Amino acid sequence: MLMLRRAIPSTAVARAHVTFQRQHPYPFQFQVQLHRAGRAPFSPHLPALCRALTGQSGPPTPGNDAPNPVDDATEGAAADDKESYRSKWKGTAFKMFEAAATTGASIFILGLVGFSYTRYYKHMVLEKIENAFKPGDPVLELAAHGKEVPKEDTLGNIPGVNEPDYDRWIPRVEQEKIDRIISGKDKGRYHLLMGEKGTGKSSMLIDAMFKIDGEGVAMCEAHADPEIFRIRLGRCLDFEFHEDNIGALFSIRGPRDASALLDIERAFNKLEKVALKRRQTIGRPLILIINQAHLIRDDEDGRDLIELIQQRAEQWAASNLATVIINSDKYWVYERLKQHATRMEVTQVSDLPKNRAMQALRNYRMKYWTEQTPESTLEEVYDKIGGRLTYLNRVAKSRDMISMCDHICEMEETWFLNNCGILGMEMDDDVMDQQKYASTAMVLANALYKRSLEMEGDTYHPEIGHVLPEFPLHKARYIMTRADFIRQHHDLSIFAIDSRAMVRADSVPMQRAFNKICAEPDFEKFLEATLERIGDIESLGRTKELTFKDLWDGGKYKVTTRDRKGNVEREVEMETVEGKKDDDEDDG
Repeated sequence: MLMLRRAIPSTAVARAHVTFQRQHPYPFQFQVQLHRAGRAPFSPHLPALCRALTGQSGPPTPGNDAPNPVDDATEGAAADDKESYRSKWKGTAFKMFEAAATTGASIFILGLVGFSYTRYYKHMVLEKIENAFKPGDPVLELAAHGKEVPKEDTLGNIPGVNEPDYDRWIPRVEQEKIDRIISGKDKGRYHLLMGEKGTGKSSMLIDAMFKIDGEGVAMCEAHADPEIFRIRLGRCLDFEFHEDNIGALFSIRGPRDASALLDIERAFNKLEKVALKRRQTIGRPLILIINQAHLIRDDEDGRDLIELIQQRAEQWAASNLATVIINSDKYWVYERLKQHATRMEVTQVSDLPKNRAMQALRNYRMKYWTEQTPESTLEEVYDKIGGRLTYLNRVAKSRDMISMCDHICEMEETWFLNNCGILGMEMDDDVMDQQKYASTAMVLANALYKRSLEMEGDTYHPEIGHVLPEFPLHKARYIMTRADFIRQHHDLSIFAIDSRAMVRADSVPMQRAFNKICAEPDFEKFLEATLERIGDIESLGRTKELTFKDLWDGGKYKVTTRDRKGNVEREVEMETVEGKKDDDEDDG
């Protein structure tokens, strides 16, 4: 019984035995003692014990033998272990399913939120770009203040503004064309505005934007660095280049890890979607202005950027999606765009003619000094500085306009001499490269001066005003004897090259500086001496000199020629011979 208790301590039979043993301890003990002494008498408690062990409630009957307690206990334990094993696996499977369902639901919710945010972000990007082309653009407000656009309520305080010939913007023949382009009426092409700095190209664009309150127009200032250009384009279009995207929280890789050109391409892709929607709803193209495009460097990155802009301009012009206006002061931008241009239209913006320039100066004096300027003074100012708007504005702000005109002419002359001054015959050979560059400018300036003398009275028209002498670009290069320097002179605003490839002085004050310098009595000789010195230095650089020092003291050199067998064929001796003295040396 002790072994059975240890083997199956948790069965029902064992528990019954323990209960019986607790209720009847002494008879059982007495039974054991009697058995040890001899024959054991019948005990009335044995049947109860057997019934308790076998689980029977009464005496056994025929055909119903008492079961084996050990077998019954073993079978019950196995059944209990199997049931426990099943219940254990059922709990584990449920926990696994619960964990998988929780993980799946979390991933689904995270993916749904990420997808929803991505859709929302893309929608907001297009909404922000559309908002950049709505009326009342702050960029237009900033540009208008920069160009000194007076407010409507302040115009009445200026004397003379109610006169018929007063206009805060100077009307030009190109203004009507620019208005049609900015308003979207002239479409199907993209435009290049060319002209010297200060001729009023940006002013015309801002005036046209002011008339429509900037609706559908965006202006971007170019820069030499593509990264800065990218930032300015993004500010112009209200596009953040996905820098404000929080997709990293949803393990969505952002597209910002790229170059500036790729970001600009993405901005144009977004702009194209907005333009498609605008064409369906409004029917007019968007207007994108690239101002000061000449600031882009003429290197590999700069050429790639201009090519990217031109490709988009060609596509949008063909589909009437958008009109791109490129504003440039330099000729090289035109040369670059001309190579692949099919729908480009070039507009040359030059100085104002005489009557428009005098009207502009009169309006400026009304605005700054509230005075009526005499006609003779206006004419004298125009004779000195011409019709360049930036010069007229500076002169009008000065109290003494004539002195300011002389100062401008003097500054242009100083700028020309500082960059292209020549040194004559006494120059050192170390500065030859710089003098090559300077002498070519002087040669062309002298040619323009002589051309003005040949034109006689044709250099000044009573109604048109100044007519500057000019040469074709290929002839200017022939005069300079160099083809590469004219580009550098143009970048320094010494010479101007227009869309017809005609070369002339950059402005009237610069032409006056040419005339003053080249009219000096000894200028021709000085220029010829400089050119001769440059030629001598180049000749010395190309000449190789051999010196035999042994001949100076009466020595000799003997040169022998032998054949392949060693026989002497010829011999030559070299010695110094005293040269003949000139008559002048004998007299000395």
